[in-house]
Amino acid sequence: MALRMSIAAMSVLAVAAVLVVAGTATAAASCPATPPDAGATLQVSHAFGPCSPLGAESAAPSWAGFLAEQAARDASRLLYLDSLAVKGRAYAPIASGRQLLQTPTYVVRARLGTPAQQLLLAVDTSNDAAWIPCSGCAGCPTSSPFNPAASASYRPVPCGSPQCELAPNPSCSPNAKSCGFSLSYSDSSLQAALSQDTLAVAGDVVKAYTFGCLQRATGTAAPPQGLLGLGRGPLSFLSQTKDMYGATFSYCLPSFKSLNFSGTLRLGRNGQPRRIKTTPLLANPHRSSLYYVNMTGIRVGKKVVSVPASALAFDPATGAGTVLDSGTMFTRLVAPVYLALRDEVRRRVGAAAAVSSLGGFDTCYNTTVAWPPVTLLFDGMQVTLPEENVVIHTTYGTTSCLAMAAAPDGVNTVLNVIASMQQQNHRVLFDVPNGRVGFARESCTAA
Repeated sequence: MALRMSIAAMSVLAVAAVLVVAGTATAAASCPATPPDAGATLQVSHAFGPCSPLGAESAAPSWAGFLAEQAARDASRLLYLDSLAVKGRAYAPIASGRQLLQTPTYVVRARLGTPAQQLLLAVDTSNDAAWIPCSGCAGCPTSSPFNPAASASYRPVPCGSPQCELAPNPSCSPNAKSCGFSLSYSDSSLQAALSQDTLAVAGDVVKAYTFGCLQRATGTAAPPQGLLGLGRGPLSFLSQTKDMYGATFSYCLPSFKSLNFSGTLRLGRNGQPRRIKTTPLLANPHRSSLYYVNMTGIRVGKKVVSVPASALAFDPATGAGTVLDSGTMFTRLVAPVYLALRDEVRRRVGAAAAVSSLGGFDTCYNTTVAWPPVTLLFDGMQVTLPEENVVIHTTYGTTSCLAMAAAPDGVNTVLNVIASMQQQNHRVLFDVPNGRVGFARESCTAA
């Protein structure tokens, strides 16, 4: 009954029609009369039509407004119906944090505690331990921290527990009963109390979920409402829900400019795309959380650019190679790879257009140019990026730039990072048990 009522409620939003029992409303003169012996005959009227029982209050909105509103409702309903179609499949809508929280990450809605407290958690494929700003946190950039005292299901994790040993840089002072840990996140330093509580993501409930309750933060990089770690480490969301989702997930990231939760995070083996190009997933014991893949080259237009093999080679000892990362916004390539890509892009655009720089981008044009397609070559898979994944435009559209850059000096100079802008509007599959990563084009950006 609950399921049927839920579908009925959604239908009221999605279909602009009203069913009225004959005789309960006064119809307009042009409306068909109901025979006196009609019994329980139902009269079907459009909500905005002349026979609507809503009367003058049902005046139709503008056509453009109606279409925009209906499209948004239809999209939400299709996601809802889709979630019912496959047993054992869970999904969570994804949105750009740029518009909601002024951060470069993507976020999902989550609920923590009993009763539940609402959160927007950053989706990060390169981190394990989830952490959430808690009440009393010094330096946490949030106005709505999680309040452990208000949750009946909150528990601190004691020292000496298996979870404490798995935490990054765990600490237990002689007088401490609960486990603490510390970690760095970009330019931020974080200190947290290892904790457990009930977490709900994608409609599923994870009891006794282990996370860091932030007590102190410095720097500006930490997502304001916390982080959902989708890395491969022992405390990641993926590891803690292995029995539920089989260490498998995928996402489609909408445009970073989008205001809507039109992207999706799909959890579990069911409902993942059956036909998808894949490449082997590589393991680095020194950086076990990262999703390494073997990128073999880059093609600009029809030309494969010339780069030294060492610039793309996977080397666990040095950390060299290529990773997919949802927390980095723009792809960073080691210097020889980036320079080869950039120079070929410039050659294809032509010398007639003057090259300029803007911010961290060194290949920009102040006039309309024809950008060549860029294809990333992997073992067993090629991913051709359309212009929206290659070029970033200024607010007024007068300047466009190649949305990639060289790896910064002194920091991960041997690591190629395929970032979120180059992944947006693709279904990206992370299938850990079968050791593969997949790409399929999918439009998930709503206007």
